[in-house]
Amino acid sequence: MRPEDLDRIRGLPLFSALQPECFEQLMEPSFLQRFPAAVELVREGDPADFLYVIVDGAVELYAHANGRESSLLIATPVSTFILAAVLRDAVYLMSARTLEASRLLMIPAEVVRASIASDSAFAVAMIDELARAFRSVIKLAKNHKLRTGVERLANYLLQLDAEKDGCADLVLPIEKRLLASLLGMTPENLSRAFATLRPYGVQVEGSLIRLTRIEDLRTLAKTTPLIDDPRI
Repeated sequence: MRPEDLDRIRGLPLFSALQPECFEQLMEPSFLQRFPAAVELVREGDPADFLYVIVDGAVELYAHANGRESSLLIATPVSTFILAAVLRDAVYLMSARTLEASRLLMIPAEVVRASIASDSAFAVAMIDELARAFRSVIKLAKNHKLRTGVERLANYLLQLDAEKDGCADLVLPIEKRLLASLLGMTPENLSRAFATLRPYGVQVEGSLIRLTRIEDLRTLAKTTPLIDDPRI
């Protein structure tokens, strides 16, 4: 890796508190790799050879069963994915592919486990990352179990609006097919959900979304910080 890449990685929350020798031990066998979109990175059922850290881009995590495929979540910088498999020296329970051009740090799994055993600051950082991932899964389960498809879509749009600082005109960052899968819906159900939201000020033209009645949409969505606030 180039010195400027090492400096940037050193500044990431996962690595900023490490002792210099531990950081060098982690980085010496690691790779900072660029991947184009739609590259399969890991396949469910395969052994966990690397810990992946997303530096730039986005990664889709998905799974197969009984001839069906479902997207589970989208991981974005700066975060790891499938950390639990690395720590347990187990197989991946999900597959992963790049959603867009991405830069990923790949750390050999055995080096991660050795560094956790030798550096308490790195162990704490990994525990914090596991806790973050666990809480994300709980929020995802609550979103799917406690809301209708229309409510899930409404909250997704409100979150997207918040990320754009209240811009009424939005562009969906992912394809509707992928959005439907993430929300636990079929593409047909997603289309019907968009139609249901029309009286609440949601105007749709392809990937362009206009929100004209935000308060009405919030009333329908029943947003709660215990599901929707990323800071909690």
